Amino acid sequence: MGAWELLLVGLVIALGLCGVLVPGAPGSWLVWAGVLWWALTNPSGLTWALLVGATVVLLLAQVVRWTLPARRLRASGATPRMAVYAGVGALVGFVLLPVVGALPGFMGGIYLGERLRLGRHGEAMAALRTAMRSGGSSVFTELFACLLIAAAWLGAVVWG
Repeated sequence: MGAWELLLVGLVIALGLCGVLVPGAPGSWLVWAGVLWWALTNPSGLTWALLVGATVVLLLAQVVRWTLPARRLRASGATPRMAVYAGVGALVGFVLLPVVGALPGFMGGIYLGERLRLGRHGEAMAALRTAMRSGGSSVFTELFACLLIAAAWLGAVVWG
């Protein structure tokens, strides 16, 4: 697989990560499709193992999401700006403190966005609790699964 194709696969995966944060967008499907494309054009044991692993992780994430409360983020006052802060926070947390940093980064991103918008600590904490109770945990579950898959893909491309 050439560098341009790898770049395009990476772009599809990145779009999938962004799509997780947009209600109604097929973010996790795009991440899985990127890994599938990579596995089909570069068949090896590693690529197929990563595709199987990505499938299992996404299926487990869907099972977890079905057990969580339904998404009601719009009704709770969540904005697209909040989703951007949460996504960037999760990504930064995932990179700075590998894997386990995603949750504090996600919640920290929501808090920071709400603190900047509302101006007070108490109101920002209340908005964070409301966002997490009304579907933020579901969004985080899907985003975390996609971050794991993207990191595994990047690791396989760089070191595999």
